[in-house]
Amino acid sequence: MKLKQTIGWGVLAVFLSFAAYSCKSKEKVATNSEVGQILDDMPCEKAGKSDKKYFRAFSMSTSSDLSLSKEKALLLAKQRLVTLIQSNTKSVTDRYVNEREVGSASEFEQKFENLTREVADETISNIVVACEKSSVLPDKKYRSFVAIEVAKEDVLNSMNNRISSNAKLQVDYDKKKYEEIFNEEMQKMANERGY
Repeated sequence: MKLKQTIGWGVLAVFLSFAAYSCKSKEKVATNSEVGQILDDMPCEKAGKSDKKYFRAFSMSTSSDLSLSKEKALLLAKQRLVTLIQSNTKSVTDRYVNEREVGSASEFEQKFENLTREVADETISNIVVACEKSSVLPDKKYRSFVAIEVAKEDVLNSMNNRISSNAKLQVDYDKKKYEEIFNEEMQKMANERGY
């Protein structure tokens, strides 16, 4: 009987030790040292949200060199902006083709996709830096935040100019209808972001 009681107390001690260790390790995980510092304030994040008039993108980057952290943040924001423009324009093109009777829909869509890539790359030269901030971290590295934007009108004008110079695309292109769908997609994007 005494042996069973001793074993029972031993098992209980091991269980309590394990439980105490588990609780202690959970506390460690929640500290800043293991997870990293949570960024409550993200400078430039709000300035990087698209609305119905502007395509916008936000990014941040860290580096031991200030100018490199700024360049990396800007490059990432540009990549995001190009992706956003391409995605939006693809949605517009898909809707346009579905709502209109286009002669060769697949050829039209393919040409529009190529055109969209060219326009997105071209409009990057028209970006405006809406916000740029940097900070020094405790480890002496720099963190840079950037938000960029390009006007919807710049993208739309560039698309119209490209289409005007392509005789095959012009046959199936209704500028007014395309712009109407484009504006609806911009409004939809703004509504999704709460603007």
